[in-house]
Amino acid sequence: MPDRFETQSRKLLGRLRDIMASGDAGQARLDEIVRLIASSMRAEVCSIYLFRDVETLELCATEGLEQDAVHQTRMRLGEGLVGRVARTKRVVNTGDAPSSKGFRYMPETGEERYSSFCGIPVQRLGETMGVLVVQSLESREFTADEVYALEVVAMVLAEMNELGAFTGDGAALRARHQDPLMVRGTIGQEGAAGGNVYLHEPRVVVTNLVADDPDAEMARLREAVDTLRVSVDEMLTQTAAVNKDQKQVLEAYRMFANSRGWMKRMEADIAQGLSAEAAVEKEQSLARTRMGQADSYLRDRLHDLDDLSNRLLRILTGQGGNTTGDDMPENPVLVARNIGPGELLEYGKQLKGIILEEGSVGSHAAIVARAWAIPLVIRAEGIVAAALNGDPVLVDGEQGIVHLRPDDTVQAAFRDKIAMQAEAQVRYASIRDLPAQAKCGTVIALHMNAGLMADLPSLESSGAEGVGLFRTELQFLVRSQMPKRAELSALYARVMDAAQGRRVAFRTLDIGSDKVLTYMKPNDEPNPAMGWRAIRVGLEKPGVLRMQLQALIRAANGRPLSVMFPFVAQLEEYRMARAELDKAMAREKILGHPLPDTFEIGAMLETPSLAFAPDVFFEEVDFISIGGNDLKQFFFAADRENERVRRRYDTLNVSFITFLEQLIARCKQHNTPISFCGEDAGRPIEAVAFAALGLRSLSMRPASIGPVKHLLRRLNLDEVKQVMDDARARGDQSARGAISDYLRTQV
Repeated sequence: MPDRFETQSRKLLGRLRDIMASGDAGQARLDEIVRLIASSMRAEVCSIYLFRDVETLELCATEGLEQDAVHQTRMRLGEGLVGRVARTKRVVNTGDAPSSKGFRYMPETGEERYSSFCGIPVQRLGETMGVLVVQSLESREFTADEVYALEVVAMVLAEMNELGAFTGDGAALRARHQDPLMVRGTIGQEGAAGGNVYLHEPRVVVTNLVADDPDAEMARLREAVDTLRVSVDEMLTQTAAVNKDQKQVLEAYRMFANSRGWMKRMEADIAQGLSAEAAVEKEQSLARTRMGQADSYLRDRLHDLDDLSNRLLRILTGQGGNTTGDDMPENPVLVARNIGPGELLEYGKQLKGIILEEGSVGSHAAIVARAWAIPLVIRAEGIVAAALNGDPVLVDGEQGIVHLRPDDTVQAAFRDKIAMQAEAQVRYASIRDLPAQAKCGTVIALHMNAGLMADLPSLESSGAEGVGLFRTELQFLVRSQMPKRAELSALYARVMDAAQGRRVAFRTLDIGSDKVLTYMKPNDEPNPAMGWRAIRVGLEKPGVLRMQLQALIRAANGRPLSVMFPFVAQLEEYRMARAELDKAMAREKILGHPLPDTFEIGAMLETPSLAFAPDVFFEEVDFISIGGNDLKQFFFAADRENERVRRRYDTLNVSFITFLEQLIARCKQHNTPISFCGEDAGRPIEAVAFAALGLRSLSMRPASIGPVKHLLRRLNLDEVKQVMDDARARGDQSARGAISDYLRTQV
């Protein structure tokens, strides 16, 4: 780029900095900026359009168009050339604007006189805030150097907007991050909580956007990049001896850190007049924009570049990320793009709620949140950019809604909702030690799900009769390497000690699908939910399964032991898994270790095929636990991670309850104990339906035991069964409506 143009660009940015430092009100700043840009670009028109809401752009300042159009001219996202720039996040540069596709004439602006049009998205870290436009009478396309200079200016405008430079007395806009915002996401964990935002990765604030000394900024950038490269090399050295797959990932990471193209682009930005920090953020914004338009492979690579940019910004600004949690606000609600189970466990139960931009209902974070009964909303798009540390926030896990900076009306309604829930908890506590006995005399055993030592105190407080599912995989997921047998044995022993004689059903390692161990070689499968997972992994890696079984036997130390194998699809898989347990028992006996005085070996029924296994399966297995989450997705062929289809199918669909009824009948025929384990078991209406079908044992999160028991004790299950039978006889698709109508007459 010519030195003359770089000098001109630096002068322009320097004058922008002076405007930002002035005491002018927001509108006056905007007016001065468009005059300055038009003059510098030798263009008759410069206009700034900013978003009024997510769908509407407004002309907020102009030099060259009719002044009466300011704050009057508005257009929808995608409407006209300006709307096209905002929607695509790409530059539109044409010498014949009226003939360009999508052109829309705004008569109040007087723009019909201008042939040339160059629109630049004003964006920050992938979030589009508006559009910068220059126009001229002469029919010409703006040069690459001019477009580049305008992109640099647009980046500075985005930062000025973020810092509130266009607000104040007489301002055109309200300050960002002040208005109430409601974000619709997806239910990850039910419940309601209010608190204050705690960002997992706090936003780095760049305040020095423009620099007078490019050489000094180049030196700062190179020094910071050198520091970054050293840190990546250290990560690689520490990991290389542990895991080859992680090493490959970090090798790719290091390749980006050493990218000459990345460095050259940032140096060019500095030559235009940006500070080192602003140059890094400009390239990061472009990477974020490309991320949304790339395929999955390239998106992963761009995510690496995004992460490196964050690290580099922290080095340059000295603004670190959250490392200790010491700065947490009162009643913290964690806000993040995504988070792993290890990171989430470090925060502990002090969190009041969790909000994620990404995530899934079966993710590790969701499992931990459910274990802690912390409200979780996932796929809350845009929440990270919208939230600031300390912002008041309400998490409605019942509806998958987040209220950020809520107004008084919303807060009052939410307080009432939480008060009603607290009142209900008092009622549940009063029946904690009473049996879940329906009016017809039927008693249902209510157990809890767990996966962490921290869950075990809930056995006492919830009134659970035992642990119907202990997820052993969490201890594997939160580590960077395979846990040792002695470590697992000590953990399982502590779990049994905490249970104080109550039954604990340990599920062997259930990995694969969405639960991937970082230290185990990943499998590139087209459909991992139906691929190499759970007991299939255990049978192909018998050393891992045997090690875990030995740890369980040693933990029991002569006490009763309950073990169940996950995702069994046919009789032969159960027999093979049980054979591994027999081998482990035989080895422990030879070693002189005490064997369990009694043990029961079960299978999780998560595939419809196992319900049709030969009679001998039901005779050999000691118990069956229905894994409702997986069973439902395979029964309806509806991926539970796919929001477009998973809500289409109801647990109380008459086809599904007929299937369950037939399965329960087979178990009854062979005297095989059967229970239901999953999220649906903890939903009162579903729990009542399962009990009416003949299930006498349900396992759920601890917080669900009170509501389920409360409803069961008020109903006659024979009547509920008749309601379901009548719904089927009528040809209803689901029994939910009929059961709900019945409940309204009873409670």
